[in-house]
Amino acid sequence: MMTHRDRFLAALRFEPVDALAYGDGLWPETHTRYCREGRMRDDDDDVTHFDLSWRSGNWLQAVADLDWTDQVVEETDDTVLTKDGNLATLRRWKAKSGTPEHVAFDIRDRQAWERLIKPHLLPLNRARIPFASYRETKARAAAEQRAFAWAGVGPFELMHPICGHEHMLAGMALDPDWVSDMVDTYVDWTIRHLDVLFAEEGRPDAFWVCEDMGFKGRPFMSPAMYRDIIQPGHARLFDYAHQHGCPVVVHSCGFVEPLVPGLVEAGMDCLQAMEVKAGMDLPHIAEQFGQRIAFCGNIDIRIMARNDRTALREEMDAKIKPLLRSGGGYILHSDHSIPPEVDHDTLKWFFDYGSSLPRRL
Repeated sequence: MMTHRDRFLAALRFEPVDALAYGDGLWPETHTRYCREGRMRDDDDDVTHFDLSWRSGNWLQAVADLDWTDQVVEETDDTVLTKDGNLATLRRWKAKSGTPEHVAFDIRDRQAWERLIKPHLLPLNRARIPFASYRETKARAAAEQRAFAWAGVGPFELMHPICGHEHMLAGMALDPDWVSDMVDTYVDWTIRHLDVLFAEEGRPDAFWVCEDMGFKGRPFMSPAMYRDIIQPGHARLFDYAHQHGCPVVVHSCGFVEPLVPGLVEAGMDCLQAMEVKAGMDLPHIAEQFGQRIAFCGNIDIRIMARNDRTALREEMDAKIKPLLRSGGGYILHSDHSIPPEVDHDTLKWFFDYGSSLPRRL
């Protein structure tokens, strides 16, 4: 019998599996609901409770000024507006998860970047490296025979907390050399710190790189802009992963299909999460790239949230079975993460049925 780690890595290599690797992420509100209903305990670990196939985490501390103390600009009963060490002013909800509102950014051009942010990112700073959590998570995954992925953010996802999407995207058009410099700086920064982490604590099984590069129906940039500005940084980062024997899973919310050819050229090994409501369609992408990359996700969370197992089975069969029959690699996951509308038993059934699909072909 294969282990969870075996299945996870085999999927990324297009090798046969006895069951699908599977995983997902619960919203904090979902965990709270399951605990309130007595289906989980407060201290339950999601990976153990649902017997998921991998553990990940251990992001590098990316805020530019580590010595900065967040400044509260405004506070209401529901939200708090703070200015952080990236000199970004963001509004967050107090009682629920969600992307913060982008209110203001001090960094709006090359001059502010070079003066206020870049100097913080040039030296190695061991305080940015989560040695203890990396060591503990890696050891726990090994003991459980699960895969272990270093999870972090790529250059696109590191830039916009500094200057916001609007200034970053305008910069791609008006001052592409500035944005290219940010990409190079962040890739250098990532590799510099991972060199130390891996030398002292050992390498992971895979890289899980988060890059939310799209919204509904569109990517944030044209394929040409991606190839000219972002892709060179991705190629260096993904090549670094491959030098360490690690396949690269790229997470992106939103519609990023036009960017997939460039991501494949850069060395991506697996695309996740392929958000259906944004327009991502696994069968269509697999027709073009199913023999070059593996896939993770694209099971519509809106169907899962209806808790209708017949509809969910039809969704899974239609998308996963053809890919498996063609010899493609697939890891079971929703197309986003698990909101509290999804019943505990629906999620458990999703993992049980989905993981068994190779035996149902």
